[in-house]
Amino acid sequence: MSMTVRRRAGTDEPGRQTFLPMGSPRGRQLFWLFMLIATSLVFHGQACAARRPNVLFIISDDLNNSIGCYGHPKVETPNLDRLASRGVRFERAYCQFPLCGPSRNSMLCGLHPNSTGILRNSQIFRQTIPSHNSLPQAFRLEGYFAGRIGKLYHYNVPKSVGTNGHDDPGSWELELNPAGCDRLEEEPHIFSLRPGQFGGTLSWYASPKSDQYHTDGLLAADAEWALERCARQKDRPFFLAVGFYRPHTPYVSPKPYFERYPEREMPVVRGVKEDQADLPAPALGSYKKEQDKLTDDLRRQCVQAYYASITFMDAQLGRVLDALDRLGLADNTIIVFTSDHGYHLGEHGLWQKMSIFEESARVPLIVAAPGTGAEGGVAYDPVGLIDLYPTLTELCGVKAPKNLQGQSLVPMLKDPNATGRGWAITQVTRNRSKKQGGPFFGYSLRTPRWRYTEWENGEQGRELYDHDADPRELTNLARDGAQAETMAKLSRQLRGAIRQTFPASGKTPQLRPALWAPNLTHP
Repeated sequence: MSMTVRRRAGTDEPGRQTFLPMGSPRGRQLFWLFMLIATSLVFHGQACAARRPNVLFIISDDLNNSIGCYGHPKVETPNLDRLASRGVRFERAYCQFPLCGPSRNSMLCGLHPNSTGILRNSQIFRQTIPSHNSLPQAFRLEGYFAGRIGKLYHYNVPKSVGTNGHDDPGSWELELNPAGCDRLEEEPHIFSLRPGQFGGTLSWYASPKSDQYHTDGLLAADAEWALERCARQKDRPFFLAVGFYRPHTPYVSPKPYFERYPEREMPVVRGVKEDQADLPAPALGSYKKEQDKLTDDLRRQCVQAYYASITFMDAQLGRVLDALDRLGLADNTIIVFTSDHGYHLGEHGLWQKMSIFEESARVPLIVAAPGTGAEGGVAYDPVGLIDLYPTLTELCGVKAPKNLQGQSLVPMLKDPNATGRGWAITQVTRNRSKKQGGPFFGYSLRTPRWRYTEWENGEQGRELYDHDADPRELTNLARDGAQAETMAKLSRQLRGAIRQTFPASGKTPQLRPALWAPNLTHP
């Protein structure tokens, strides 16, 4: 056996190679030195990979803050509560657009909807900004295993359940799309305000089948399987995204969850007409005509079904968290839990989403990052879903695009009393005929104390709510002369925030007619 070594300059001809027999003392020394260095490099690489945190990214569909750890007096969410005890709960977290598609594209791109160009459902950012790297794609490009189970980008729920929906093929290495009895068997039994229509209208069903037969139960089982696979490959970190469908309509969950919430005890919002008296028309623009059919009995049944769906989803979350602990992955895994937007249950006379009141714009957000030292903390500074991209890339040492528009939440994870940007902004569209000027926007700015909203630059109305005195946003102070100075200040702040939602060009990207040809590394 022999070894090739290169002589030092000046001791032999330039570039000349000298062969030393392994039997010689010098040859053996060089061989073992070489092996030591090579072994050290291998172990160093494995150690670096092992030290990079994993990410378990969990999102629930259409979930508001009716959660135990957020102070709800009725809804049982023991698994979300225990997750909050091991991480930081963000009290004032907001979506950037209260609709699934725009919100999810914004969150997973780290860009405001005015910069993604996605302002409605059934679209994907590759149609507008195809070269942008999504959050999971950024992790893939640095060697992470990235998998998706269920809904992360937009789906037409329930019809697209069991498919890839409006997904991005560049974001994932693994895609799992289970469909359970709620999608494949039970739709004929679902009550709906519009018979046969489920996804966009109030609809519900107490299923006789147990958890494991439902789509979210299958999602939890798939997540357990994926985590077991990740646990076996210890030298490769993972970014696993789990998208539960509940409590999105139809509110289908096993009957025992309904029984936890007796119908007669469900709340019904009162004083709606008085509340609506000081509101501009666009503020109520998300109301649907079929909701005129709601009686108090139906309202109670609807709330019962929504609460039941939350507790059912929470139980499936618990299975995923248990698997993470059981497999020894928890100590090196960052867990994120959130929703794509909030949800109305009769407040202001509204149901579902697409408003920019607190109930629709606010989302639950819990981040448990091992080693940050603020377990069980609560952060009160306003934040947005747009902030998750820069936060996770910083925590994991992953390279992020330079054009991200969110802030890192790492300082708040280390000290929940830390402050950041100090505000969050949410926008929404309102339809109007072309003859009347076409669609227009409403923008709402949320600060620690105030919510200030302008519809079409204030031409279609303004709203001002003092959360210190009016957390339910029942009294619009926009016409209160005593608040003129506050209004002027917040209007300037809102205009400045709106400017920051656009790309450097100042123009929202337009949808392109051509399909995106998938390219992982150079999209």
